[in-house]
Amino acid sequence: MRAGRVADADNADPDVVGTRAVAELVGHEPRVDATVVQTVGTKGYDGFLLAVVR
Repeated sequence: MRAGRVADADNADPDVVGTRAVAELVGHEPRVDATVVQTVGTKGYDGFLLAVVR
């Protein structure tokens, strides 16, 4: 996600840090099943987080 920058542990861009924080919060919520999916299209690398509340 974010052109692959989310996977770069040294990236401190506020958008990247925020994206990581959301994924971590969702991952620690026991009522939610979620996954992050990376996609490749005309824009280049992108992705989304899909979450379902049980």
